[in-house]
Parts: sequence; C-alpha cells; structure tokens
Amino acid sequence: MGASTKRAVSGGLSEAQGVSEDSLRLYRTMLLIRHFEESVRRLAAAGETPGLVHLCSGQEATNVGVVLALAEGDYIASHHRGHGHCIAKGTPIDLLLAEILGKAPGICGGRSGSMHVVDLPRRNLGTNGIVGGGIPLAAGAALAARARGTGEVAVCFFGDGALNQGLLHECMNMAAIWSLPVIFVCENNGYGEFTAMEDVTAGPSINARGEVFGIPSVTVDGMNVRAVRAATLDALARARAGQGPSFLVCNTWRYGGHHAGDKQDYKDDEETKRWQALDPLITFAKTLVAEKRATEDELALIEEEVARQVKEAVAFARAAPQPALETLELHVHG
Repeated sequence: MGASTKRAVSGGLSEAQGVSEDSLRLYRTMLLIRHFEESVRRLAAAGETPGLVHLCSGQEATNVGVVLALAEGDYIASHHRGHGHCIAKGTPIDLLLAEILGKAPGICGGRSGSMHVVDLPRRNLGTNGIVGGGIPLAAGAALAARARGTGEVAVCFFGDGALNQGLLHECMNMAAIWSLPVIFVCENNGYGEFTAMEDVTAGPSINARGEVFGIPSVTVDGMNVRAVRAATLDALARARAGQGPSFLVCNTWRYGGHHAGDKQDYKDDEETKRWQALDPLITFAKTLVAEKRATEDELALIEEEVARQVKEAVAFARAAPQPALETLELHVHG
C-alpha cells in the first residue's frame, strides 16, 4: 500500500486517515457497481433493456483497482462488459442507466445502448461490442499523448477471449517498439462467452503474450482491489517515466452469465462456489473491519446510501423520455 498511501494523503490528513479514506472510496465504488449491475439484471429480466446486456458483477475489484488509480486525464477503452469501468471513471449512474434503457437523457442520447457507451469528457473511449475493439483505441490515445508530451496514460480492458485476436498482438508490438504509455489489462474470467478459456487458448502462459514483445507482464489477483491497484500504480509509474507499456492479467470471475439471460449451464458448480467465496466486496469489507478502517455499522450505512442512489437512478431512467423522432438523423455520418 506504500504507493497508494502517498496518492491518498493530502490536505493535512494523517497517513492512517488517508489510507482509510482511500480504502472506503474503493469499497464504495465497488459496491455502487454491484448494486447498479444487479438493478440492470432486474430490468433486463423485466424486458426493459433493449437488446442484450453484459454484466460485470464479480469483477468489481479489477474495474475499481485499475480505474481509481488513474489520473483524471488518463484514458480508458473498455469492452462489452464495461458498466463498471464507466462508473469508476465517473460517468453519472442516472445518465448511464438512461443510456442502457435507450432514453434521451442518456450519456449518448439513448443511441449507444449498453455496448457502445462513450464519455469523452471523462476520457472514456467507450465500451465496445467488438472483441478487443478497445485495444487499438487505447494504443492510439497513448500515441497521441506521447506526441503531445502531456503525460497521460491509456488503459485498455479486454477479456480472455481477446487473447487470440490478432489486433492485440499488433498493438502490443507497436506499443513496445514505440514505448507507448499504455496498459493492457486482461480481465480473465475464465470464459469467452460460453467456452472455457483453456479449450480455445494455446500455450501454458497468458503472460507470455506480452513477454514475447518485451512488455513487463504480471498476473494479479483480480478479486483483490488493493493488489490490482498496486500493480496498476507500478505500471502507471513506468508509463509516465517513458518506459513503455505493461500487461496485467487480472484473474477474476463473473457471477452472471455471458449476458443477463445466460443460465450458465456450462459452469462447474464447485468452481463457482470457490470463486463466490472470494467475492471482492465481502472479503474487502472483512478486511476493512479487521483493520479498524470502518465498523460494520459504517459499512452498512454506505450500502444504504448506495442502494438509495441506484434506486433514484432507476426511477430517473424509467421516467425519462424516448429520443424524439426528429433527432433520428443527428450524429449520423454517411
């Protein structure tokens, strides 16, 4: 926690106060993502979300550990399971939920749905329905930042299914030879859609995909928000010092299916139980109480506030109007 402690301490706070406030921010953001995703799951079950939605419940520690380590001006590029990245980067949840429901006040005017949310003021290059589609966007943002000399870093998130996409290897190669300030983050939840990773991915080491290009590559406990944050801070320091890209393999688990209606018949029950015991919210809450950074009552109050905030966002999104017909041709380029 040394590096993250230094980032958290400011304004006369003691070191202990700084770490506690920073830890509670990590916890609250993970909790907000979980409540948001479970609300989206219920909306999808009720038929209120146009098309499929892909939820990240279980992967909150990776979402939050990476994004909350970034500076405000740093970029992210996401994938189809990207609501958590958007929330951690600061997209208001009422506008995000309105977008998922296809409503006019949505962050993209109700046009993007769940899989193509873009929030450029917050340097979010978008969720992406194309497997690995955010990887070249982040590489391009990193190249632009290096050309400007402004010190920003770009992060791309992708799942284990993207490990076998050619554009990942092309972008890693370019990032390495040009020393681009980009961090490649694989959220390895073990399944590409409905197929176990080991059935479609050759080779004994995921890290080797980065190592072959000379990119520092590490495996991280993706259910441990502090471990993810520490690895991200190391990668950020390298990138800002002009030392080029890094590759983080964050082993995690999605508690839901590939999409909200997936029954997950292809998963082993015992394996699922083992991962549920590692739930990042439950384990981190226990850690905070054990370290005396919060009491159980204080954590319960945080959850009440988060639940209220999400409930209000759901009410806002449900009541919001559909996009007006006369706006149909806006933002269309042909």
